[in-house]
Amino acid sequence: MTDPIRGFAEELGAAGHAVHTPDLFGGRTFESIDAGMAHVDELGGPMAIVERGRAAVASLPCEVVYVGFSLGVLAAQALAQTRPGARGAVLCYSAVPLGQWGDNWPAAWPDGVRLQLHILDGDEDFEIAQGLAAKVPGAELFVYGGSEHYFAEHDERARGLLLERVLDFLAVPAGQ
Repeated sequence: MTDPIRGFAEELGAAGHAVHTPDLFGGRTFESIDAGMAHVDELGGPMAIVERGRAAVASLPCEVVYVGFSLGVLAAQALAQTRPGARGAVLCYSAVPLGQWGDNWPAAWPDGVRLQLHILDGDEDFEIAQGLAAKVPGAELFVYGGSEHYFAEHDERARGLLLERVLDFLAVPAGQ
């Protein structure tokens, strides 16, 4: 949970949305993606992050939109695909192929669950995001220029576009 992510959540809250920001990494932040992934391995692998996400939302209403940034996409996407009542998912900086981890990660996107993806052109997950968007009817894929994986934390214009697009996504009533 970084300060830019907290700020983004605060802006969603200021726009009238109920926002919950579980910290799946116990307050730790990482200097690189490799360092973050090494920590994920120490915790037990990607499914450990998904399980932390499940535990964090267990007491929340089911009809929510899950938003994940980078490693947080693991939990957001898994919850959107498996938790009953999910309204949608917004995946920022990353994506996971459908069916990646067997029964814990279905090979199909659930009907009625909207999807919005935000990815850096040329990011290591760029093709995964494109493939996921192509498989989910009505998915929105937004591609950003630059060279930083965490593009919205380094580019004020990209941050503004990301916020605007997420607010537009959240403004669509359930079932549409």
